[in-house]
Amino acid sequence: MHDHNGHHPHHHPHHDHDGMDEDPRHSFTGRKLEPPKVSADMTVTDLIKFYGLTGYNARRLAEAAEILEDMINTNSTVCLTLAGAMTPIGMGRTISAMIEAGFIDWIVATGANVYHDLHFAYGLPVRQGHFDVDDDVLYAKQIVRIYDVYIKELETLQAQDLLVQKDIKERADEIPKNASTADIAYALGKAAKENSRHPEKSFLVKAYENNVPVYMPAIGDSSIGLNMLPLLFEGKGVFPNTILDVAESAAILWKSEKSGGLELGGGVPKNFFQQTGPALYQILKIKEGGQDYLIQLTDARPDTGGLSGATLQEGKSWGKIKTSHRGNVIVYGDSSVYFPLLCSYALSVCKPRKQKQIYAKKDGWVEEMKKIYFANKSGNKKSGKRL
Repeated sequence: MHDHNGHHPHHHPHHDHDGMDEDPRHSFTGRKLEPPKVSADMTVTDLIKFYGLTGYNARRLAEAAEILEDMINTNSTVCLTLAGAMTPIGMGRTISAMIEAGFIDWIVATGANVYHDLHFAYGLPVRQGHFDVDDDVLYAKQIVRIYDVYIKELETLQAQDLLVQKDIKERADEIPKNASTADIAYALGKAAKENSRHPEKSFLVKAYENNVPVYMPAIGDSSIGLNMLPLLFEGKGVFPNTILDVAESAAILWKSEKSGGLELGGGVPKNFFQQTGPALYQILKIKEGGQDYLIQLTDARPDTGGLSGATLQEGKSWGKIKTSHRGNVIVYGDSSVYFPLLCSYALSVCKPRKQKQIYAKKDGWVEEMKKIYFANKSGNKKSGKRL
């Protein structure tokens, strides 16, 4: 396998007797480039192999496929991060297929991706629309637009709002009083499983069925958060503690022998997942290392200083990944194109895994982690070490 810098990940730079750098990136030792043949009816696996013999982002996608395969086959704990509006265009069932195969163990999403996923379970109207339009006209017709997707203001959004509010109110006794956003997502998934007409169309239902926790760390920046506003005024419902999200996500990394992520876009989901390394190393001082594998699909640039475009290697300086030299790749382009290809490839070449059932274990892990934190703190005080 070659990493995204075009050199074999196990080759490390060293100097020869003349003091010249022998980094293989600076030598003519790469695979001979032979134009591959395209053929009729190529499978996704064939296409990924084809890409691997070429260059640019086609080759990066083939590297991402190899890393994903490695992640799954080494029984790594795999996190999917969801930024951008993936569910309104119908990606929910693709996520569900990966959950069912045991290839996704936990999810970090924008609240929007959870909210729009539920439209399909409840059979609320979502249609293909157009992007070159007059939005004042759409507003007058009560049509809401996500680029080239149309949603109805009353029949979809406001209908969904009532369902979300009702489900959180009615299930307040089932949700822990000190709840993470994964506890809110679990309750919404359970409600959709029990009450919706098409539960099979929702990744949130599939996550509920397989104990896959779904975190929404920026829950206030979404319709899920907006729907908690009436509950706040009425003094009803349960309001999540997002710092508990920080604890639970750190505990997942702490309990994982190997860990990795498939990041769709950047934003809060990307960083929330990647900051689990610093949470354990910098803050709790329990475990060093960060993630073993990282794949990001993005169109964001690194030179503007935003986290969305930050290179994965940069994360090594923060302790977010084990090494910047291998096991990570950024594929530049559109997640809506790349994600289904990667999923189909994984489903083709990897055997299904037993689900890790992390939702059922997370609370116990946090309690264990808390005990270790206090034991370390007490030990440091007794030994006179500065914290």
